[in-house]
Amino acid sequence: MTPTTPLKTTRAELLDKLAEPKTYDLAIIGGGATGLGLALDAAARGFSVVLIDATDFAKGTSSRSTKLVHGGVRYLAQGNISLVYEALHERTTLLHNAPHLAQPLAFVLPCYRYWELPFYGAGLILYDALSGNRSLGRTRFWGAKQTLEHLPNLHTVDLKGAIKYWDGQFDDARLALALARTAAQRGALLLNYCSAIELTHTNGKITGLLAQDNETQQTYQINAKCVVNATGVWVDALREKDQAAAGSRSTDMVAPSQGVHVVVDRDFLAGDHAIIVPHTADGRVLFAVPWLGKVIIGTTDTPRHDLSREPDPFSEELEFILRESARYLTRAPTRADIKSIWVGLRPLVKPPKDESGSTKKISREHTVLISQSNMVTVTGGKWTTYRAMAQDVLKHCIQAKLLPALSPCVTADLALVGAQSGQDVAHAMYEAPSLLAYGDEGPHIQALPGADRVLGGGLTEAMVRFAVRYEYARSVEDVLARRARLLFLDAKLAHSMADTVGEIVAQELPGQDPGTEAFKTLALHYLTLPA
Repeated sequence: MTPTTPLKTTRAELLDKLAEPKTYDLAIIGGGATGLGLALDAAARGFSVVLIDATDFAKGTSSRSTKLVHGGVRYLAQGNISLVYEALHERTTLLHNAPHLAQPLAFVLPCYRYWELPFYGAGLILYDALSGNRSLGRTRFWGAKQTLEHLPNLHTVDLKGAIKYWDGQFDDARLALALARTAAQRGALLLNYCSAIELTHTNGKITGLLAQDNETQQTYQINAKCVVNATGVWVDALREKDQAAAGSRSTDMVAPSQGVHVVVDRDFLAGDHAIIVPHTADGRVLFAVPWLGKVIIGTTDTPRHDLSREPDPFSEELEFILRESARYLTRAPTRADIKSIWVGLRPLVKPPKDESGSTKKISREHTVLISQSNMVTVTGGKWTTYRAMAQDVLKHCIQAKLLPALSPCVTADLALVGAQSGQDVAHAMYEAPSLLAYGDEGPHIQALPGADRVLGGGLTEAMVRFAVRYEYARSVEDVLARRARLLFLDAKLAHSMADTVGEIVAQELPGQDPGTEAFKTLALHYLTLPA
């Protein structure tokens, strides 16, 4: 496969295009997994597409996942076979279309009671069977000795054995950027740091929106045949604006759930296997996953009613993660070992009646709604099924005659920017950030100034320049949080690199504030543990 030349477009050029009088087929509000996947699907079918996001692409939930491409073992336990089947199908599609960003990962489920081996084993064999010829590897049963050979850090008392099965993992924020850039190659216009400040209606029907560039405060009228609200946990705010224009009130459809992750050094989990505990003391699932040279441990599932862009972990959530880790690891991490702690808000869709307050039984599937004004809202779901969600949204739009049926979906076999063949990337997710994450664009980065200057954590000066020139980065945070991922891996290291990265960003964007001091404050936030 011949590497394509990266598409370089300045922000001024993007804003000039936004200012052109035009009616788009599709205007998308929200640049997370759902919105970006939709932009790519629509652009690939030949629709004219514009997408805006009030912050950076994937700044919210879409950069704060557990980094797993999975069918959802716990959904199988809940009897949701159709959701698992769809997710397993999409898992293989994602691994095929972005091999530089998503790879298979072996999981180990340790068993400390005799009944757990046949009970969980039967479920995981079914899980494997549902993947059919897309299986990533056979489910295996290990005795205690074989388990400890692969995971010597496990507690040995009462260990009966383990079950090994396969799923996948990925770099969520970089996948979001790959979606954005691939959509741009197909003609979509995408802008981060551009807010939807008003919705526009004509005769009771939505006809577009008023956008504002957050850097210049300049406003732009966007006209579109179809407007999609893909703002994740924040969809209800736009739905309320839409309903207010019609003289009615909307009811909230999202019940946010908070997931906390802690990051520790790689030596807390020896080997190349992840650990899953399917049923902790309070019934939640716990993962310990090797990722980019570190280990992610999480996650929690706690209702949260505020919608902060930088939510704080609750003390009980951190204690839960550390306590449950200590039940299974002989050398368990403590507060002092945490390199970074971060929180994601999941946009779970409320059932018709939700009186319990628990998020465990709230739907993990996505929902598509079309209002009386024809605004389309999509929320829920998960990263693994982003492509199927986009396909479903367009099906609803076409059925509602908001869009014509131009052509069928082509994203099932559409390689994303950077995807290559013939290169071994099997261990890209185990290593520190490197050129592997750029796939076949690596040579373009090596040709930029500063290719040999390593700033720290695997990040080079050339990677920073590439992030600004080709990956929509506008600040130090954009680079260190979502292009290089260092804020999520080692917040102290990211803090120490802020000044140097800021100088390079300033060189690439003369007159633009790189946000160095703001990023340093943010990095300390990722190191602040609840009392």
